[in-house]
Amino acid sequence: MSDESDDLLLFCDRAVREMGDILLSLGDQLANDRPDLAGANSPYAILNHCLGVIEYWIGAVVVGRPDHRDRDAEFTASGPVAPLVARSREALARLHDDVADLDLGAAVEGGPRKPWMPTDRPFTRRAALVHVLEELVQHHGHMELTRDILLAREVSN
Repeated sequence: MSDESDDLLLFCDRAVREMGDILLSLGDQLANDRPDLAGANSPYAILNHCLGVIEYWIGAVVVGRPDHRDRDAEFTASGPVAPLVARSREALARLHDDVADLDLGAAVEGGPRKPWMPTDRPFTRRAALVHVLEELVQHHGHMELTRDILLAREVSN
């Protein structure tokens, strides 16, 4: 594993671990609740979506595993917290295994074309890993705000 991937994985690990900790602190009931905001997601759905992000961008796009992702279903998922947190730990271990021997500078072959992707240069495995980091960190903050809204609602009720 390269120093570069070690650095990126450090922050991926932190975001996913802390999201799992938030779910555990909320418990099954609150982790599956949604703030009273249009289009809001539950903390459970947010972490579930993040696991989909990792598996799609690294597992399918970079490593080449079959893509079984149902992105829409990620946001409606609910259930007990403990199995999802365990799944998140497994996803991090798989992420480490997946990037262990990768040439991060190599182009992603046949991957998706998104409007935000560069057109003047190849989209690299490094870019895919940075995108995963971007999503995980963004959703970690999203989950912290969601937790705070849910807890404030509990106090006011």
